[in-house]
Amino acid sequence: MNRLLVKLTITAAAGGLLFPTVAQILPPQKRAEHVEITKAPELEAAVDDMVIVRWTTINPRGDDEHYGVVHYGTDPEDLSQTAKGHIRLNRKHPETTFRVRMVDLKPQTTYYYKVSSMGADGESDGLESPVSKFTTPAAGERILTRLRLRPTRHVEVAPVGGS
Repeated sequence: MNRLLVKLTITAAAGGLLFPTVAQILPPQKRAEHVEITKAPELEAAVDDMVIVRWTTINPRGDDEHYGVVHYGTDPEDLSQTAKGHIRLNRKHPETTFRVRMVDLKPQTTYYYKVSSMGADGESDGLESPVSKFTTPAAGERILTRLRLRPTRHVEVAPVGGS
């Protein structure tokens, strides 16, 4: 039994040396000519000092490595704070959902924000949402949403209350 195990181990190691598996790195796709937001930005979750915003766009293509970007602040005329969320694009999907976490927020404070996206090279995908707003919950409270699947297979986002 031990001899068989040794032979199998040697065969596997030799096979790995003779026929190495190499991950294929694909060149960037051509960028989409027109990228638009297909599902408006909304809160996915919020606690007193952190919020996650999500939105969906047409797949922007280009670099597989991408970032969702949120510009925000407490004054709609001064969105000088920035949060980014990394995502790897799926070339086979026609849409991309971005999620960005904003941290170190103040409880019970109204924030204004707009979203965009960009490739790893820093080049914008050429879209920007209108300014929206949210208010962080009080200390110890939270806002969550959940996906509720209906028999017709439509997806509905519903708020979940409680702490």
